[in-house]
Amino acid sequence: MSDYRAPIKDMRFVMDELAGFAEIGKLPGFEEATPDLADAVLDEAAKFAGEVLAPLNPIGDRAGSKLGPDGVTTAPGWKEAYAQYRDAGWNGMNGPTEFGGQGLPALLGIAAKEMFAAANVAFSIGPLLTTGAVEALRVCASDELKRTYLEKMVTGEWTGTMNLTEPQAGSDLALIRSRAEPQADGSYKVFGQKIFISYGDHEMTDNIVHLVLARLPDAPAGVKGISLFLVPKFLVNADGSLGARNDAHCVSIEHKLGIHGSPTCVMAYGDNGNFGGGAVGYLLGEANRGLEYMFVMMNEARLGCGLQGIAVGERAYQQALGYARERKQGRDALTGEALVSIDKHPDVRRMLMLMKSRVEACRALAYYTAGLLDCAHHHADAATRERSLYLAELLIPIVKGGSTEMGIEVASLGIQIHGGMGFIEETGAAQHWRDARISTIYEGTTGIQANDLLFRKLMRDQGATAKRVFGEVHATAKALGASDRAELRAMGEKLASALNAWMGATEWLAANAKSALGGVLTAAVPYLHLAVTVSGGWMMGKAAIVAAARLASGEGDQTFYRNKIATARFYADQMLPQAAAFADTVMSGDAALAGCGDELFAD
Repeated sequence: MSDYRAPIKDMRFVMDELAGFAEIGKLPGFEEATPDLADAVLDEAAKFAGEVLAPLNPIGDRAGSKLGPDGVTTAPGWKEAYAQYRDAGWNGMNGPTEFGGQGLPALLGIAAKEMFAAANVAFSIGPLLTTGAVEALRVCASDELKRTYLEKMVTGEWTGTMNLTEPQAGSDLALIRSRAEPQADGSYKVFGQKIFISYGDHEMTDNIVHLVLARLPDAPAGVKGISLFLVPKFLVNADGSLGARNDAHCVSIEHKLGIHGSPTCVMAYGDNGNFGGGAVGYLLGEANRGLEYMFVMMNEARLGCGLQGIAVGERAYQQALGYARERKQGRDALTGEALVSIDKHPDVRRMLMLMKSRVEACRALAYYTAGLLDCAHHHADAATRERSLYLAELLIPIVKGGSTEMGIEVASLGIQIHGGMGFIEETGAAQHWRDARISTIYEGTTGIQANDLLFRKLMRDQGATAKRVFGEVHATAKALGASDRAELRAMGEKLASALNAWMGATEWLAANAKSALGGVLTAAVPYLHLAVTVSGGWMMGKAAIVAAARLASGEGDQTFYRNKIATARFYADQMLPQAAAFADTVMSGDAALAGCGDELFAD
């Protein structure tokens, strides 16, 4: 497996030129987020990712986690790396200052988090979940629970999890059976089993804070009867010290396709009879609003999952590029030179450019979304905060669904570039694909992201936020078309055509949402792919405009800016034409479904 080198120059370009890091640094609370600080943070993150986390990636893949009598132990080196991660303050980088965090912008944090996930995605999952749990506690925990748990979670002294899924429920949380019984002292006894709990148990920290969905005895049926409980691995005494072991245990570790270094646990609550039966838990917020609270954590996790797709895609691209430069095979079809490195072959160059351009497009969209979240939480103007939040929430399913699908496809291309050696585990190319494969499934499958985009985000404000996006894409296409550079004008034509396809498909969905619901649901994922394709073209177009301006002025790294334009042009030529096909697929959804009766699937 090749070394990982953080693409800091591209990250800074996106942060500064597309996501507006300088303006975000002027928001209340972000005064210390200067360019110099960003340079220092990203340089240190790159060192930690490359020197500490990346070497552990193949070790975690081979060794995995083990369940013994005393609980789960992680792969060799994991515990020591986490201690370094915690002591360096990485866990609290974006955390609230009142609970020990550094309060830095999400836009700066997302770049560091990409590095950590690219170096070792299995390691990065634990901190991602802790950050999400912190956000959920900030929203709905009592002041007492915040005082007891938040600082240690923000700093990373303790980790957090979310416990949703059960064997019979899957993504349909209306079916969960875990229950919580109120006690005289105000606590609850929690009973039930949860599956697929990432970092549900480990030895890296002294305590683990589980956020568990369960039902109260008088809860209504369905999702309206779900409450959220905080269930610690160890109870916490009044003075903050750790007390007795709670009845929350890992009973098995899943044997998975990838991310072997991340312990994915089956958790049992109340099985051992401690404390008279039941795991001690504490209600978070109001009863029966647990799913609403959990979605605070879910949105954080979904953006983080999208980032994982980008990170693994970047790592797979770096490895494929390194291999292609070294592997010599065949004759150069253009020059006739014999035994050339395979990066000289046009089809290999095509695949490398597909990897590079798609990663860069998704990175730009994710960072742009992180910047919107910073504005949503910190801007002084309430109307701007609301507009930023609505736009960020519309983009999150596009980032999550699109970037994770991209990560899998890019990792698969990496294997293809390696040829037969890509199918051999020793090269490391296969691990990237195996690690990426889960990302389209957890925290909401691609189909769930598509439905979220259609039925929650597009329709909740009568399409006002979507129209805003369409307007911004149109403005970018118009600016490209007005350029004095022929390649930018060509990109503008492709982007304008793709936007028309996106708008047409959106109008069709809105018109048929009630009369042809089955067709609309069938079209949801193709529509998501359409949105991802055009949104990526929008970001690449914005990047090309900036790069052209820098070339015209003669400032900065001219080679970098030329490459930016070349990559954006490749994306426009190779990816944006797919928008019309996706739109056609969307508008054929009802007809396609008509032929899919039950008899089609009969034995």
